[in-house]
Amino acid sequence: MNRLRLYAVFALALPLFAGGETPGYTNDFEAAEVGKTPKDLVVISGGFVVQKEGANQFLELPGAPLDTFGALFGPAQMDGLSVTAKFFATKVGRKFPAFGLSLNGAGGYRLQVSAAKKQVEIFKGDDARVNAPLEWTDAQWMSLRIQARKTAAGTWVIEGKAWPASSAEPEKWNITLEENVAPAAGRPGIWGAPFSGTPIRFDDLAVTPIR
Repeated sequence: MNRLRLYAVFALALPLFAGGETPGYTNDFEAAEVGKTPKDLVVISGGFVVQKEGANQFLELPGAPLDTFGALFGPAQMDGLSVTAKFFATKVGRKFPAFGLSLNGAGGYRLQVSAAKKQVEIFKGDDARVNAPLEWTDAQWMSLRIQARKTAAGTWVIEGKAWPASSAEPEKWNITLEENVAPAAGRPGIWGAPFSGTPIRFDDLAVTPIR
């Protein structure tokens, strides 16, 4: 079974929230047990565990093996959600990481920072759909936000932004994608591809209704 089919089967097993509910979700991992995977995280692949540095706890993906790994969290919905998270990654020589934040399950829409390309991209499943230039800073926390909303015209707009976590969130979206087909209901997700061979960290996951 290929990866996308496996993701689709896995997503069908996840509970959906009906009746137009838009439940929220937050996780800063401060209450999680170090060295363990949080119970509310649904790991698709990868050795995600909570780690600690100084006073801060975060989720960490090991730097090996070199592949793309992901985990799902929060409520499963079709649209109306805005999802944010913080990411920390490093490069080694000419080897760069990639990391992202997604909506609509494992095969849904993913906002990805592709550091080697100096781009932020929106993927649908494994297919890159649109891209925009982005300067990624090595060894600094970066925030991402992705949301999907239905327009008055009956289309769906996927919007994404990325900015230094130490700065205020910008009003402008870095990248957008308009679709004519409704997205599938599914949980948000975090993704990491440690192509530099160093760990990727994740923190401050949050799901809220679109503002």
